[in-house]
Amino acid sequence: MPQLATICYIDNGKELLMLHRNKKPNDVHEGKWIGVGGKLERGETPQECAAREILEETGLKAKPVLKGVITFPEFTPDLDWYTYVFKVTEFEGDLIDCNEGTLEWVPYDEVLSKPTWEGDHTFVEWLLEDKPFFSAKFVYDGDKLLDTQVDFYE
Repeated sequence: MPQLATICYIDNGKELLMLHRNKKPNDVHEGKWIGVGGKLERGETPQECAAREILEETGLKAKPVLKGVITFPEFTPDLDWYTYVFKVTEFEGDLIDCNEGTLEWVPYDEVLSKPTWEGDHTFVEWLLEDKPFFSAKFVYDGDKLLDTQVDFYE
């Protein structure tokens, strides 16, 4: 069964805003550093979802830009996750306390050293390198990345 979601990386020109998932019980992302985002609600576009999730989780009003789409087959039991990946460079407001974890501005040179999903290191690097729009698939078995496929579109 498909699950549509967004993941958003907010970029202030020298750091990415990362969410250290350390507050939710039974969180599949527990202990990992990821972008903000979440599931699309009925009738929402990916862009609307990204802006809503950013506002809810960070307090920032943002203009998310779609950079790619990633499929995560059976990432959670019986669900294939189809995730729209956004980068944000235009935003305003003040950070709020997030109920899913701790928000922190992480310098570019430290982002890839934070504990996260192995595949996240790959696509965050694509975002930092400003690679063209991508369509990718990351296949996991638990925490282990088994396979990666990607197409970039010039």
